[in-house]
Amino acid sequence: MQIQENISLKGYNTFGVDAHARFFSSFRNSDELSELLAAQHSRLPTLTLGGGSNILFTKDFDGLVIKNEIKGIEVVKQDEENIYIKAGAGENWHWFVLYCIENNWAGVENLSLIPGNVGASPMQNIGAYGVEIKEVFYELKAFHIHEKTNYTFASKDCEFGYRESIFKRRYKDQFVILNVTYKLCKKPTFNIKYEALEKELERMGIKELSIKNISQAVINIRSSKLPDPEKIGNAGSFFKNPSVAKGKYDQLKIEFPNMVGYENADGSVKLAAGWLIEQCGWKGYKEGDTGVHAKQALVLVNYNNAKGHEIFDLSERIVQSVQSKFGVTLEREVNII
Repeated sequence: MQIQENISLKGYNTFGVDAHARFFSSFRNSDELSELLAAQHSRLPTLTLGGGSNILFTKDFDGLVIKNEIKGIEVVKQDEENIYIKAGAGENWHWFVLYCIENNWAGVENLSLIPGNVGASPMQNIGAYGVEIKEVFYELKAFHIHEKTNYTFASKDCEFGYRESIFKRRYKDQFVILNVTYKLCKKPTFNIKYEALEKELERMGIKELSIKNISQAVINIRSSKLPDPEKIGNAGSFFKNPSVAKGKYDQLKIEFPNMVGYENADGSVKLAAGWLIEQCGWKGYKEGDTGVHAKQALVLVNYNNAKGHEIFDLSERIVQSVQSKFGVTLEREVNII
């Protein structure tokens, strides 16, 4: 374990923004993490990095950046219907999904090809194509930065919401997630209610559903719409899909008949942020090295050497234009540093 100084974070965030950390190190287990935080550098601000897929650096970080590299996947327990899989927070998420599919453990196939690491999955309550992490989550172990103690969180403790958890709100920057345990199914129940997923399975000529087929369909869809961070810097969906009151939606629908909405359990209606942004003329927009992806307006991109503050400034202009046109406020999904 070595603490380095003045390290570029360009290779540690999928936006490819060249911010610098005053100090930088990595850890492979809770003992190394504890040792890092006990060092004198712990008096400085601390930022934990996983896959760097949901973060935008708008400036250098004047503190200690620690990269979570805890690995390992193991079966914790199982019964007739379910199997409980514990994965280190530093495991690549998509690799973990493929590992589960290879072993015929169902529940995460709809979440294929989401960038980032296992540790971010409960923090963000990641979701795609009708599935969210909270549906397969069992528990996690996390290290309290100040108390230097491990805590176990069950599902109810995490206060999951839409791309939200307690770790993004009340406990923000207080815990480092060490590992996550998922409750997966031995006998799959297929979730293909999304129209795009049904159409892709049909295009693939799938006659008999399997978790492997569903995973491949999701991979095909995401690959066709979303830029590869290895080629174009991005953090996936930059904004959350906003929800509005039913009355507000009905009013908007009169003015914008093509607007699509999905009713939430509480009676509010979720709107497609990408559609709102596209209607404001941003899809495919490019200015210098930053822009909005040509195939998906939810994705802001770094074409080469964009500065983080340039990407953030573009996002501000998008938020203002959507507010002006629709009276709807967009919320960023990406963490801004």
